[in-house]
Amino acid sequence: MRTAFINTLMQLAGEDERIFLLTGDLGFTVFENFRKQYPERFLNIGVAEQNMVGIASGLALSGKIVFIYSIVPFLTMRPFEQIRNDVCYHNLNMKMIGVGGGYSYGVNGPTHHALEDIAAMKALHNMSIICPGDPLEVKGAVKAIAATNGPFYLRLGKSSEPIIHPRPFLFKIGKGIMVKNGKDATIISTGNMLENAMLAANMLKQKAVDVRVISMHTVKPLDRSIILKAAKETGIIVTLEEHSVMSGLGSSVAEVLTESDIPKVLFKKIAAPDAFAKMVGSQKYLREAAGLSVKAIADAVIKLFNKRAKVKKKL
Repeated sequence: MRTAFINTLMQLAGEDERIFLLTGDLGFTVFENFRKQYPERFLNIGVAEQNMVGIASGLALSGKIVFIYSIVPFLTMRPFEQIRNDVCYHNLNMKMIGVGGGYSYGVNGPTHHALEDIAAMKALHNMSIICPGDPLEVKGAVKAIAATNGPFYLRLGKSSEPIIHPRPFLFKIGKGIMVKNGKDATIISTGNMLENAMLAANMLKQKAVDVRVISMHTVKPLDRSIILKAAKETGIIVTLEEHSVMSGLGSSVAEVLTESDIPKVLFKKIAAPDAFAKMVGSQKYLREAAGLSVKAIADAVIKLFNKRAKVKKKL
């Protein structure tokens, strides 16, 4: 995802001299080509995230399109006051690029785990939140946010996430993508859990359960129409995210369903628990410990599917 981000940004920077890239002393082995090609538009602010947001705000006020980059907790937590008061209050044209969503930096411990960022950014007025599911969505997202005025938070994975989309698609801010159709249940995934969502859907296919998979790359503003359509057509909605169960995608989808008049929809949030991880390990290890493995996802869907089948039988 990081490679897709910088390659797309370099292309856009060649077309628009207003584009600047600021980093908080991160991005080594990733940003060298950008720095070499556009040295006057690349700034390493150092380990000073509050200052980075302040400098980026000044550049945005002068008409620049500013991208700032850091590890998710450092980007969203340390300069939260500056993001709220400098960026969001003035509705500035600044794009926050957070790398390492969820347990991507698992071996670094809870200080580097990114499990509260969507909740924090979602609460800010004027802030839009994009969590791409694969490198193709990253390319679409970078182009879209560069062309759209206002503050954006783009949440990326850390390493070599695979391409998931089997066919071309149109990336549009605020519009989810149906990656796989299905009639028995729906998994709505955000960010780099899309791979596990697809693997779980394929596993369930072997059990004759036809699962729809939606990539909800935009958490704010949320695509209500695709949620309600899936609820009406499948009757089962499962949300999937590598984020705390509190106030992430699942909570937003639950609000949509609660406010709708669709009867008897079965719903479940699959997310990280509302707790700091007690162990240290790889992203895969921590996902399994948090109940985010492919098997755990498939088990949760089949449980709802069987529950719905029992209800239908009684009727």
